[in-house]
Amino acid sequence: MTEKEKMLAGQLYDPSDEELATLRTKAHNLSQDYNKTYETEEDKRKEILDELVPNRKGGVYLQGPIQFDYGVFTTIGENTYANFNLTVLDCAPVTIGDNVFFGPNVSILTPMHPICYKERNMFRKENGQMTDREYAKPITIGSNCWIAGNVTICGGVTIGEGSVIGAGSVVTRDIPSGVVAAGVPCRVIREITDEDRMMYI
Repeated sequence: MTEKEKMLAGQLYDPSDEELATLRTKAHNLSQDYNKTYETEEDKRKEILDELVPNRKGGVYLQGPIQFDYGVFTTIGENTYANFNLTVLDCAPVTIGDNVFFGPNVSILTPMHPICYKERNMFRKENGQMTDREYAKPITIGSNCWIAGNVTICGGVTIGEGSVIGAGSVVTRDIPSGVVAAGVPCRVIREITDEDRMMYI
């Protein structure tokens, strides 16, 4: 297996691998290019996103600034909106549904590091290059979710359709569909019901 294949399969991999380093550099540069644009430069922004996050549907709006680790391993559904400072470290696949709202400063973090420091610390490869060992777990966010500001979503998590994650939460385990959840670590507070409606349509 290549290091990229290992990474996407959730196995320990070498992030200094040339193929991965090239992909990351491209995504980081494209993220910076996007962040230098004005909101009114819609065509330029679309051109950058077509290369950075090609697996997205129509109506996706990323306010910026943004930061993607790879971009190409992220899928975004239609009419999804992200406020300022969206960070997506997509070392494993990140799947975002339709009509998802992200508040400012949301971090979607698939990378994991070994708990034992002897496996986690930097080491020198045979060619003299310093590197470490990492692995990653996928993240899935269902359609119609609202992820409030300053939320961190950790690797291996699935958030069910229609759920709301309260501001400042750290999501370390799966959240079912149709609930309000919040906290550090994030926990289900209650189900969303018809009593939460502000208007009946």
